[in-house]
Amino acid sequence: MPRILGIDIPGKKRIEYALRYIYGVGPTRAMDIIKKAGIPIGLKADDLTDEHISKITVILQNDYAVEGDLRRMIAQDIRRLQAVGSYRGFRHRRSLPVRGQRTKTNARTRKGRKQTVGAIRDKTQRKLAGT
Repeated sequence: MPRILGIDIPGKKRIEYALRYIYGVGPTRAMDIIKKAGIPIGLKADDLTDEHISKITVILQNDYAVEGDLRRMIAQDIRRLQAVGSYRGFRHRRSLPVRGQRTKTNARTRKGRKQTVGAIRDKTQRKLAGT
């Protein structure tokens, strides 16, 4: 298992797929990195030489924000939205969908499990719940 930027990438996979295990690297960015490094497409990650790994590391550090830096940037952006009191910041704070999705139905991933809200009909049960 080669190690790039502190991340163990799977050795049995082709390099264009293995690079995607790094946070911030998707399909297009992985292909760009491979082309810039001059690595043949289809090479398994275990077959990478130390020279290839160092080229990939230099490209990632110089040209792209990945892993910890990217996570920090995203967290700062969300904190900034919350601090200025924007609508998006408010939605982040309340853990609701941010990008305009409907919430009357669906949105269960962000809202969590359904919680039944309603009146207690039996008077004795109502007294027990109130105390």
